Amino acid sequence: MSARKVIIDCDPGIDDALALVFAHGHPDLEIRGITTVAGNVDLGKTTANALRVRDYVGMRDVPVVAGSPAPLLRPVLDARDVHGDSGLGAASLPDSSSGPADGHAVDFLAATIAAEPREVTLIAVGPLTNIALAVRRYPRLVTQVRDFVIMGGSAGQGNVTPAAEFNIAADPEAAAIVFGAGWTVTMVGLDVTEQARATAAVRDRMQGLGRLADDLLLPSLSGYRGVSRGTRPAGGLPGPAREPDGPAVHDVCAVAEVAAPGLLTCVPARVEVETAGRWTAGMTVTDFTAGPDDRNALVAVAIDTEAFWDLVLGAYGRVAAMMGRPDISRR
Repeated sequence: MSARKVIIDCDPGIDDALALVFAHGHPDLEIRGITTVAGNVDLGKTTANALRVRDYVGMRDVPVVAGSPAPLLRPVLDARDVHGDSGLGAASLPDSSSGPADGHAVDFLAATIAAEPREVTLIAVGPLTNIALAVRRYPRLVTQVRDFVIMGGSAGQGNVTPAAEFNIAADPEAAAIVFGAGWTVTMVGLDVTEQARATAAVRDRMQGLGRLADDLLLPSLSGYRGVSRGTRPAGGLPGPAREPDGPAVHDVCAVAEVAAPGLLTCVPARVEVETAGRWTAGMTVTDFTAGPDDRNALVAVAIDTEAFWDLVLGAYGRVAAMMGRPDISRR
């Protein structure tokens, strides 16, 4: 079976970087391009980080194309408090010897997908600004893409406000355009990504991955400042916050949904994005009771975390091997 072609629209960001490495290492995925957007840090840094990760793991033939520097209508919202000023936590990778490809991410997305209709899956793991502009400028993209998967949203609580998840809250108007564009959005949100945590046991398994672990995986995870925030008890019920047992690798989950269909359980639903609420802007209002004609999304509600980490660490092991280290991720 041929590899599944993907474009990853991202805002690296620690978990974005980990998602790119996973995609590179999974044998059933072929990265056709990386597009960047302002989000976790500013566009200059997200683009530079994408280039650094691309070059570091040896995929220099993959184009990196910069996109939107700001949300459609709102002030910039970043996550430097979580990802650090650089965007990569405590990791420090060499600068790329080349800059991004010419052109704008929106035009690259449309041209690449139109060149191979129904062959390319679009994975968006940052704010949806680039995607909204693309579907507005190139409406046919909606029918030309094979699948569209995002990391974003939540059917329950948010993580930047009680109602909203960061990627949606950063540009609610863009998200509303995207969910209303006439395609099915596979929404991999906090309901499952909060379960995919790089626990101490997972990080121990990474120890055998040579310089990939030493330079990128472990330092970035150690600098993931969101770990100290604590989370609410299961079900979102009131109660004392507890310390998580490791950082959640949110964006990796969206790529895993494409790499291994069935790993996540997804349920059809209607998702609307709140843009006007004083307290709820960015909320993904999810209706699992919507009829077939009203559904616009597949919403991830469960994940097999053990199988997820076996899959991810296996891919990291392949990258480590390509970088000259043996695959001992399952020691």
